[in-house]
Amino acid sequence: MGLKKKPVFRKIIIPWYDSVTACAMLLFFMFAVFLFGVVGISVSFDSQQYHGYAWVPALLILLSGIVIVRTSTRMARLITGRF
Repeated sequence: MGLKKKPVFRKIIIPWYDSVTACAMLLFFMFAVFLFGVVGISVSFDSQQYHGYAWVPALLILLSGIVIVRTSTRMARLITGRF
């Protein structure tokens, strides 16, 4: 066999973080962080002394929401095979 750059019989190696299982586990943990942020918002609004700290769970909600959206689109591309 000559020196081909891309042989036909080679299987493409997908990194472990691009697997459907890794994406599903990340989605599970990010939903847990999202719910933790929602609970944090409700606790901070229940108590008068914690109103100034409501930005922390709001930031958790925002960042975990961004990760959920990005990971779910990546997972959809992996499942449909367009990645």
